[in-house]
Amino acid sequence: MQQKTSSQRYLALDVLRGMTVALMILVNNPGSWSHIYAPLEHAAWQGCTPTDLVFPFFLFVVGASMFFSFSKYGNHLNRESLLKIGKRTLLIFAIGIFLNSFPQWSADFSKLRIMGVLQRIALAYGIAALIVLSVNRKYLPWLGGIILLAYWGLVVYFGGSDPYSLSGNPAAPFDSALLGENHLYRGFGIPFDPEGVFSTLPAIVTVLIGYLSGALIKEIPKKEVPLRLVIFGIAVISIGALWGNYFPISKPIWSSSYVLFTAGMAALWMAGLIWLIDIKGCSRWTSFFVVFGVNPLFIFAASGLWGRILGRMIHVTAADGTVVSGSTWIYKELFLPVAGEMNGSLLYAIAHVILFWLLGYVLFKKKIFIKV
Repeated sequence: MQQKTSSQRYLALDVLRGMTVALMILVNNPGSWSHIYAPLEHAAWQGCTPTDLVFPFFLFVVGASMFFSFSKYGNHLNRESLLKIGKRTLLIFAIGIFLNSFPQWSADFSKLRIMGVLQRIALAYGIAALIVLSVNRKYLPWLGGIILLAYWGLVVYFGGSDPYSLSGNPAAPFDSALLGENHLYRGFGIPFDPEGVFSTLPAIVTVLIGYLSGALIKEIPKKEVPLRLVIFGIAVISIGALWGNYFPISKPIWSSSYVLFTAGMAALWMAGLIWLIDIKGCSRWTSFFVVFGVNPLFIFAASGLWGRILGRMIHVTAADGTVVSGSTWIYKELFLPVAGEMNGSLLYAIAHVILFWLLGYVLFKKKIFIKV
């Protein structure tokens, strides 16, 4: 199942994209949310765990891939490219809404969460795509810096006495005014959406940095790419870490320091994968991740749909006589007795990764590539 690469395409991009999708499925599907190993949990508010790298890595790869896909339009905005961007943005956003409301026949639409992971991907992709096709590339780093600085200024100016806290940051009141309080995520105990509209602004820059990295890896000799990406990654990480002393690294508000820190980490990962896979030719191990990487959004959406079916629609009577969801029953009856609470919860998540790899493998073998 090896794939050949050319000067126009890097297998490492498919692998990195596939890694992020596999990790998304892993961290979103523990057997029990009460039993998760620390690296597989998000930081409570500030800080960055390995799990906090997954989403920005995906957006980074979205940006890197855009440079290649937009080359056929001459990397300029025209009717054809505008239609493609619009259709893809609306489709991804609509799938996210569908998943949030599933099963639709029992959904309370007055409390429907409007934003989410797919919705943020849609908006960040769509807006970033319009920017990169409209703005001269040499100005993109400056524009990205202006957006990040402007976002910091908005957080400080409109925030409370502690603008970087859950209660003080302005994202919640902004999104409440725009979308309605009943349509926000409530997992933090108050109406606050970590994938809300307000904090999507800096997420656009994550895509822009990925786009600039895609331009770099396509336009310079392949053997020079890893070193250039390492230098770039270390520089961006350093700026992000320094900025974090003033604007703390925080995924829930997608802080400007978080954008730079995680994008720099993504650049380092991409450098390592390009060196190993596309330069050294060590690609036999990549097959598992390529399966995820060639149908990423379809597999991710399918995993979300399956999780909702197991958790909301299927109910089973457990051995103690209680009625539990299908996901709880599988964890408690199959994985918990074998591996205990923590390892059983992890094995349950790994089983989901394998399940959706099998789905992706069938599509891959049949050469079915669903462009979402």
